[in-house]
Amino acid sequence: MPSNLTIRKLGGSTHNVDIPIRILDVSKTGIGFVSSEALQIGEVYESFMPIWTKEVLHAFLQIVRIELTGDAYTYGALFIGMPEVDLSRIEVYQTVNDAEKQ
Repeated sequence: MPSNLTIRKLGGSTHNVDIPIRILDVSKTGIGFVSSEALQIGEVYESFMPIWTKEVLHAFLQIVRIELTGDAYTYGALFIGMPEVDLSRIEVYQTVNDAEKQ
């Protein structure tokens, strides 16, 4: 189920800019998303991700894959330092989302 979240680049900048993205998929280890903004591979971004319970998970994402598709970029990112409780919530979200698709 596509969703939206906002990420902010960390480090090296005193001015953080919110970057809108559209979530493609989420797993216990990371997230796939699309954005019109060019992000840097290896960079870490702060994110606030709403989940089905209306809670917002605070996470740090490290960009590990970038692919240009038309006028947007498709990204793969790993969760960095996310608490096990939040990872479990994501796993439940993924299970519910997969069941809805079938």
